[in-house]
Parts: sequence; structure tokens; C-alpha cells
Amino acid sequence: MPDTLEDLVMRQPPTAERPLLGTIILVVEDSRHACEAMRLICQRSGARIRRAESIASAERHLRAYRPGLAVVDLGLPDGSGLKLIEQLARGDQRIDGIIATSGDEALAEAALKSGADLFLPKPLASISQFQKAALSLLPVAVPSLKTTKPEKDRVRPDPIALRDDLLLAAELLRSGADAAMLDYVAGFLSGLAKCADHPRVAEFACALASISAGAAPNLSPQAIALEIEEEAATHDAG
Repeated sequence: MPDTLEDLVMRQPPTAERPLLGTIILVVEDSRHACEAMRLICQRSGARIRRAESIASAERHLRAYRPGLAVVDLGLPDGSGLKLIEQLARGDQRIDGIIATSGDEALAEAALKSGADLFLPKPLASISQFQKAALSLLPVAVPSLKTTKPEKDRVRPDPIALRDDLLLAAELLRSGADAAMLDYVAGFLSGLAKCADHPRVAEFACALASISAGAAPNLSPQAIALEIEEEAATHDAG
């Protein structure tokens, strides 16, 4: 079967402009907005991205191939990313680098103790920052390679990705949110607010956290879901 253009490109040696050519990066991230940022960073850096939305999905990916790097969000729908980091760090064939990421910088110490090589706080938006972090973990294939900082260093995900994340959060709340789900959606929206620099989304996260703590008895998850859907509608046209 003929190689695809992507396969041919991936076999090229790294360059100053695309220093991660040949690297497969598994991004374990439930947010489409955050994952779109990583897709743009990898695209500009030459890396091939594979996305998993949960721990279970990541485990399926890992049974099929071995990435060079894994970027693991710590808040996932089926558990803490710390669990997956522990599995990756203690595996028989450890991958070259494990990068933990979260909007909560207080989790950095726990991530490193679990086996992550680096912790990068959200938002991940700088191409050059990520390239520097990734190259510090990968085997040195071209010792003399010096990266060139992109003219436009920060990526801007499509607003549609933000809309999709908001609609997902609203759907989860409408499905009948128990305390665990409220905590998950609150954390999801908190991270999204940081990635998108969106104060209104941060307000949704705070409101849900208050409901979960029993401090906002007059609010309901369904009412907040409606407000989230209204906010999502404003991002339909970008």
C-alpha cells in the first residue's frame, strides 16, 4: 500500500521550523478547544497527533502503538489523569516523555510524583514553549538543531471548538448531574475558561461548584445548562 503524504513527511529529518518531525504525540484531553490548540501546535511543529478523550480511550490507543510523547490532562471524564500517568511511567516500555497539564497549577506536584516528566499549566498556546518542553524529553536526534521561533507563536483555536465544549457541558448537566458529575463539569468549564480566556465560562464553573457544595440552593444544573447553551449559540459564527 503506498505511503500517505503524512507518512512521507513524518520520515523527513527534523528542521529548525518543524523540530518535532517524526514524533507521535498522544494527547489525552476531553476538551475540544484545548485539543484543537494542541493540534495546531503539533501541526506547526511537524508532530503527528493522536487524541484520546478519556483514560479508556488512551489505553486503547496505547495497545495499538507507542507514542513518543503523551500530553495528559489531569481532569478526565472517567477518572484522574494521574492514574494514567502512573500507568505510563511504570509501563514495561516507558515512552520518552510524559507531560501533565491542567488549569489548576496546584496539581503540579501530584503530577510529578505520579511520574510525569513535566507539568505545563493551561492554556497551552505557545508553539515555541511546547517545542522546548518536548525536545527536552525526546532523544537527541539532531544535536546541532536549533529551533526557530515562529513569527506567530501563539495558536488560536477555532471558536467552534469552544461552542462544542459548551454544548457538551450542557448535555452532561441535562442528563441528570449527581455530585460527581457536577464536580467534573465544574472542573471542565474552569479549565475551558482559562484556555479560552472566557470570564463568562468561569462564572458557570463557579456556579456549579457552589451547587455541588450546597452553597447555592436557588440554582439548578438545568438552569445553568440553559445559560451555557445560550452562550454556546454566540459562538456559532465564530
